[in-house]
Amino acid sequence: MTTPQMILIAGPYRSGTNDNPELIEKNVQLMTEAALEVYQLGHLPVMGEWFALPLIEKAGSKQLGDEIFNAIFHPVAVQLIDFCSAVLRVGGASQGADDMIKTGREKGKIIYQTLSEIPRLT
Repeated sequence: MTTPQMILIAGPYRSGTNDNPELIEKNVQLMTEAALEVYQLGHLPVMGEWFALPLIEKAGSKQLGDEIFNAIFHPVAVQLIDFCSAVLRVGGASQGADDMIKTGREKGKIIYQTLSEIPRLT
C-alpha cells in the first residue's frame, strides 16, 4: 500500500499495572513512542486514550474502572477502528488490546504485529 493509513495503536493501558499510575504511564509512553514511529513512517497514528480519557474526565469518572470509565474507555477505541485502515499491536499482555485486534480483523482492517510490517511512505 502506498497511501497513508490511519493506524490505531493497540497496547496495554491498565493490564499488569494493578492500577499503579506510574506503570500505566509507562504503558502510555510505550504506545506514544510507537505512535511517533508510525507518524515518522508517513502515516497518521491514533490512540483510543487520546479520545477516551478527556471524555471520561468530563463525564465525571472518579476512578479507573468505575462505571463511567468502563462505559467510555473501550467503546471509544472500538468505534475508532471504523475510521482506521489498520491496527498495530504493541506491548505486553492486554485483553483490551487483543480485543482491538480481533475487532479490527472482523472489520477487515490491516493488522500489524510489528512496526517493521508498516510500509514507509516518507
